[in-house]
Amino acid sequence: MTDHHQSTRGEPRVALVTCTEFIDLEADDRLVIAPLAERGITAEPAVWDDPTVDWAGYDLVVLRSPWDYTFRHAQFVAWAAGVPRLANPAEVVRWNTDKRYLDELSAAGVPTVPTSWVLPGEDWQPPADEGGYVIKPSVSAGSQDTGRYDLADPEHRELAVAHVRRLGAAGRITMIQPYLSAVDTVGETALLYFAGPQGLTFSHAIRKGPMLTGPDLGTEGLYKAEEIDPRTATGDQLVVAERTLAALPGGSDRLLYARVDLIPGPEGDPVLVELELTEPALFLGYAEGAPDRLAEAIHLHLTRTAA
Repeated sequence: MTDHHQSTRGEPRVALVTCTEFIDLEADDRLVIAPLAERGITAEPAVWDDPTVDWAGYDLVVLRSPWDYTFRHAQFVAWAAGVPRLANPAEVVRWNTDKRYLDELSAAGVPTVPTSWVLPGEDWQPPADEGGYVIKPSVSAGSQDTGRYDLADPEHRELAVAHVRRLGAAGRITMIQPYLSAVDTVGETALLYFAGPQGLTFSHAIRKGPMLTGPDLGTEGLYKAEEIDPRTATGDQLVVAERTLAALPGGSDRLLYARVDLIPGPEGDPVLVELELTEPALFLGYAEGAPDRLAEAIHLHLTRTAA
């Protein structure tokens, strides 16, 4: 038995990995299916924890919307390690799904949002200053279990302590960051990169509006709704994004895609909030040609894995 259907059926098959809640994929992810078909590539959704899926039967397995993994992180990382021809690769998934990677990137000279960490069982008291802070687990997606706290408000201080305690009681590591006020005006900028002949190549950018309105009171569904608009990336943002990608352990050449999320810091310069290499929304519908560029990147990956 061959493990490449390409060799027996002629047409490469690609799995677009999702979860049960999005069994037919998110609408944005479906935009790549037709451009792939034009290139002779069959793409279909596959649920990551479905035991009946034959992952070895695909020529490439592309992570897209497996967004329920945050509740079963260890299971997801173990699953990724067992999938041949996974994009992005399993070791990248392991590294990138725990946001403590921010410390590594910061140590490598990437400007990042200052972040402190509270391990399960550790006591935490809010800092004496009265600014705004964001509290979330180190393994999360879609702003789940994430809250914004105004430490000038005594009730918020109590809720912040309770939030950290709740995450710790669930065995989760908490991350605490200052709330960057530019989110309320400029918003967050996500820069999207897809694989090209010379490595990751900038495709397009979008703006995300502010999402965190207050303390974490729970979220219905797997993610909070986002306010998205197209955006033109600035030179400063591109410099920080490329510096971030250059600092990746193992390099960025093996990646199919990357999303670099930036916010202006206190001085107005862009700082890294998150580097999304596992299952980022790619916002294909917000930039002309983006579905084609992703399809071309997948085609390139297929030729590399077949070589």
